[in-house]
Amino acid sequence: MHAMNVADPKELAPLLEAILLAAGRPLSLDRLAELFDEYERPEPKQLRDGLAVLAGSCKKRGFELKEVASGYRLQVKERFAPWVGRLWDERPPRYSRALLETLALIAYRQPITRGEIEEVRGVAVNSQIVKTLMEREWIRVVGYRDVPGRPAMFATTRGFLDHFNLKSLDELPPLAALKEMDYEPEPLLEDQELAEDELLQTVAVVPELPVTAHEETSFRTLLAELDAMETGLKTDFEDLHREDEAEEAIDPVDDAGRH
Repeated sequence: MHAMNVADPKELAPLLEAILLAAGRPLSLDRLAELFDEYERPEPKQLRDGLAVLAGSCKKRGFELKEVASGYRLQVKERFAPWVGRLWDERPPRYSRALLETLALIAYRQPITRGEIEEVRGVAVNSQIVKTLMEREWIRVVGYRDVPGRPAMFATTRGFLDHFNLKSLDELPPLAALKEMDYEPEPLLEDQELAEDELLQTVAVVPELPVTAHEETSFRTLLAELDAMETGLKTDFEDLHREDEAEEAIDPVDDAGRH
């Protein structure tokens, strides 16, 4: 085996590139260190120096080094996504407005119960929405509210942060990114749950490739998609917007919801 001079970040960088390309998922500094024999294992600072060199080498390439909650990964740059996405026949993910609103509420108001989500949105939360968010591992139950019925409290997961390219909840865009929207009560249909389930089944499942880069999805993109949808539903999202403006000194994510 070729001896590796881990003290030289320029020599370490291409090795880290090879590891991250092969992994196809985020790797933490600890996990990267475990891949080296004990006698040559780099210190955390040496790994960071090597990653910094790697990040710099990606500036003129089609992929970039991204740090997310679970660690570091190589992914396709966002501006190239429209072309790269054509490699697969599956349709791109499409989400219902109700699902996007529910996810945004959980992200900004966590921990939050289903009843509290319904109070803000003004309509019932479809059980399929919660199921879908749980199955995608974007939300999880973090406890139970100490009120009659002890309803479950939901919060976002590390997988949510990874998917939307966030290192922590501190990187969520300002709540003001949600423009005020005009809504009216959402009708409840007998086949609503079935219809929504069919809609959510259009989410694309991208096949895993051994050395493919991860396509970037940002939470700003999700909010922009929500804002661009038809505004035929009435909720109280504008209340969130006004509260954010009125409490300029308060972070939009409650400290109790950070994890």
